[in-house]
Amino acid sequence: MTFNFRSYFKSHHPQTLASLKSILNSLFTLLSKFNPMAANQNSVHPSDDPPPFDPSEPSIPVSYPLKTLEELESRSYFDSFHFPFNKASVKLPPYAANELPKRRRLLVCHDMAGGYLDDKWIQGGNNPDAYAIWHWYLIDVFVYFSHSLVTLPPPCWINTAHKHGVKVLGTFILEWDEGKRIANKLLSSKNSAQMYAERLSELAAALGFDGWLVNMEVSLDVGQIPNLKEFVSHLTQSMHSLVPGSLVIWYDSVTIDGKLSWQDQLNEKNKPFFDISDGIFVNYTWRENYPKLSAEVAVDRKFDVYMGIDVFGRNTCGGGQWTTNLALDVIKRDNVSAAIFAPGWVYETKQLPDFQTAQNRWWALVEKSWDISQNYPQILPFYSNFDQGHGYQFTVDGKQMSQTPWNNISSQSFQPFLRFSGESTGGNLKVAVDIKEPSYNGGGNLTFNGTLEGDFQFSARLFEGKLLLADLPVHFTYSVKSNGSSLLGLSLEFTSAAAEQKSVLLASSGDSLLTMSRFVRHFDNVIMPHRVTKLESESSWVIQESSISMEGYTLTKIHAVCYKLRPEVHKSESQGKTMALSPSEYHAVLGHLAINSLTLNSDFPPSTSWLVEGNFTKLSSSNSNGSRKLNVKLDWKLKGGKTHPFPKYNIYVKKQPDLLIAESNGSLQLVHEYLGVAVLEAYYVSDLVVPSGTSSVTFIIQVCSLDGSLQKLEESPSLDLDVQGS
Repeated sequence: MTFNFRSYFKSHHPQTLASLKSILNSLFTLLSKFNPMAANQNSVHPSDDPPPFDPSEPSIPVSYPLKTLEELESRSYFDSFHFPFNKASVKLPPYAANELPKRRRLLVCHDMAGGYLDDKWIQGGNNPDAYAIWHWYLIDVFVYFSHSLVTLPPPCWINTAHKHGVKVLGTFILEWDEGKRIANKLLSSKNSAQMYAERLSELAAALGFDGWLVNMEVSLDVGQIPNLKEFVSHLTQSMHSLVPGSLVIWYDSVTIDGKLSWQDQLNEKNKPFFDISDGIFVNYTWRENYPKLSAEVAVDRKFDVYMGIDVFGRNTCGGGQWTTNLALDVIKRDNVSAAIFAPGWVYETKQLPDFQTAQNRWWALVEKSWDISQNYPQILPFYSNFDQGHGYQFTVDGKQMSQTPWNNISSQSFQPFLRFSGESTGGNLKVAVDIKEPSYNGGGNLTFNGTLEGDFQFSARLFEGKLLLADLPVHFTYSVKSNGSSLLGLSLEFTSAAAEQKSVLLASSGDSLLTMSRFVRHFDNVIMPHRVTKLESESSWVIQESSISMEGYTLTKIHAVCYKLRPEVHKSESQGKTMALSPSEYHAVLGHLAINSLTLNSDFPPSTSWLVEGNFTKLSSSNSNGSRKLNVKLDWKLKGGKTHPFPKYNIYVKKQPDLLIAESNGSLQLVHEYLGVAVLEAYYVSDLVVPSGTSSVTFIIQVCSLDGSLQKLEESPSLDLDVQGS
């Protein structure tokens, strides 16, 4: 976790990079013997610092770190135009908001090419291949890391991690000579140590994340250690006070005698910092018996010991990369926790055949060693459209609203627990999230492609939950489109308080008698959909709804079931007239899944219940073709200070022509142009082209419910803005 030499030389001295390559390689080889966090930087692409800008001036919302103690002390960040946009909109669910479970855990430290890349654009970007993580069900704690003094996690990471029950930490880091100078000021007195700790806690609470990784990667005078301990202790206490369930994790760096000496284990030289924090992130160059030794030192806090693993593989146990799981096996054996550093290795090194496949393969190795950390659904309503936060189009209820490539990790919905086993799974079916085929909602689908062998039915794990059902019926709604006779249902597994197991099939629409006769032996109950809706469009989506009552039971597993009612047969030439089952082509797409204990089609507040404003409006002068560009910040809220549970809003614009132009065009149909998605009650419209002859623009804020339902555009809150003047 040290200075990024490669980025420095490329941005400041490009003519010297080639000649210094061998020197740098030698230097990083030497550094790796002491600190793989530093060595990792030799393999990353140069990070792009946010362009120079005045944070007080309106501009496209962006996330950025703090680079000086002065910025931290002055609270200037809170005066930034960008501060409100950087607040996370998703809180941890109640079951994940308290202390971490008393078991071994998995911490993931992101460190993707220095941080603040595509993910810094709060309202999203246009790179459909942007880096993201979607295996959240394997993770307990996520750390956003960069080499800036105060790394503030972009809200997109907080939002999607929190949705999946994962805590998020920022990073406070001191390194190299500049870090030493900062340390002298930070630790100049007990009061200064406490003050800066309180500033960090205040930032985390205001932005909605869950604590800090503290990396004091500098040597100190032994006389500064008492104030360092005060800083760590006060940060831990103030975080716990402001954000119950929060964490402060100490990185194995400077020791209690002030030396910068990575111990690779928990021992007497770093345990004093462990004792006043919530855990330790142990450096990566540990030996095979170090997890066991660390557990012995930690005693009853062994799960707070996170043994580091460098995915880039520099002197790390097991070698990292495609054998990262070997280190996980050792850690699991000794029953302590693990800290994976830089899983973006898969992305940065362009592992074959493509990022999507390589990412799924790599995380499958993690799951095989470590098992699942999160369970969902646990609360209702539950909704997933399998969106990974990037795509090549954007769809709303089966209607394509945009064909512009995009990325926005905040748009991730609950991610399925898909098993990866190469190109195909049992029954010669391949299951994958598809971001290229038009979706039902958002930018992703689950596709099932391949062949079914004879009378074979194929099952694919979707979710593993802990959803306790009450006395009300639970409604399942899902969208499917398929080819020919391909059918897709849902298999549900329930467990009673007495550990009694029951299985239920929510079958696809079709021949009820044939369905029952085929599956009655395999499931305790088979339920046919009580409503089937075919969309009036060319998208071929079919919406199926089923209900079930299982009071007192816990829903533990949801699988997709792929089948055909009438297996195809052929004559076996070698056996004359003997009939044999033959493989048949199968293709189906699952667009979304919604689970609710109430009827769907949520009641939305009428548009008159909302107050919508346009602020910081700026309209450019006309150019040669008469068009102009509009910048405006949209703000909306329910009147009377009412609160609401709405997770996001789709933003559209209609451009109204002048009266004379409208009359000359007869019955002119105005188009709703999709602009993007907002997860807060604000959206910044930047450089919107206003064509010549446009008198006004209407911005429409489409309210989206937790169960996936959407308010009709004509009933949504809106804002009319006069643009006739220059």
